[in-house]
Amino acid sequence: MADDRLIVALDVHTMEDVKQLVSKLGDSVSFYKVGMELFYSVGPDVVKWLKAEGKQVFLDLKLHDIPNTVAGGMASLMSLGADILNVHAAGGFTMMKVTAERLKEESEKRGIPCPKLIAITVLTSISQEEWEGMGQTANIKGQVVRLAMLAKKAGLDGVVASPQEAGLIKESCGSDFLIVTPGIRPANASADDQSRIATPEAALLAGATHLVVGRPIRAAENPRAAAVSIVEEMGRVR
Repeated sequence: MADDRLIVALDVHTMEDVKQLVSKLGDSVSFYKVGMELFYSVGPDVVKWLKAEGKQVFLDLKLHDIPNTVAGGMASLMSLGADILNVHAAGGFTMMKVTAERLKEESEKRGIPCPKLIAITVLTSISQEEWEGMGQTANIKGQVVRLAMLAKKAGLDGVVASPQEAGLIKESCGSDFLIVTPGIRPANASADDQSRIATPEAALLAGATHLVVGRPIRAAENPRAAAVSIVEEMGRVR
């Protein structure tokens, strides 16, 4: 029943909350995102538990530091078995390239699968007005595409970007480049703190390869029914 293109964000604080939500969702969801809020609260056990349950994991810690520090951090994290790891593209070409190379070296040395490495472009919570307030002169879409192309050149597998930039990234980086899109809101759902959003169907049609959905599922009266509804909508786009 699950669609591997749907990644449910586990934005909760305890292992008990994780287990309750995963249990409620059952076979309707196969892929979960573990972010800073949860990882800093319960540590690596949550990734190990999800993998033991047969789930795929996107470990969303957004590393951003000097090249050797990020590469070393990723080499440590990959032992947890997450399927996708990420860095901030703003860390630069060298940081991304060194990290991608280190992951490949470590996977060969340890004889384990190499996780996909993707880069954050511009957070989906940032509006054009806020972007300009940060002193940025380029428009958001142009910067996102530039960072995506830089990530691909550095050997990364994809990026995190809003649905509004997905089509431009696919055009520039090819159909085998992962485009993971947060800011997914079913019709009539609240935008919450996201600025650049789209419905599941619209995001996939625009070129997204994976959709990250949190509150519309987690906060629903019936989380499983909400997930199934989104999976059915996604099924219209292949």
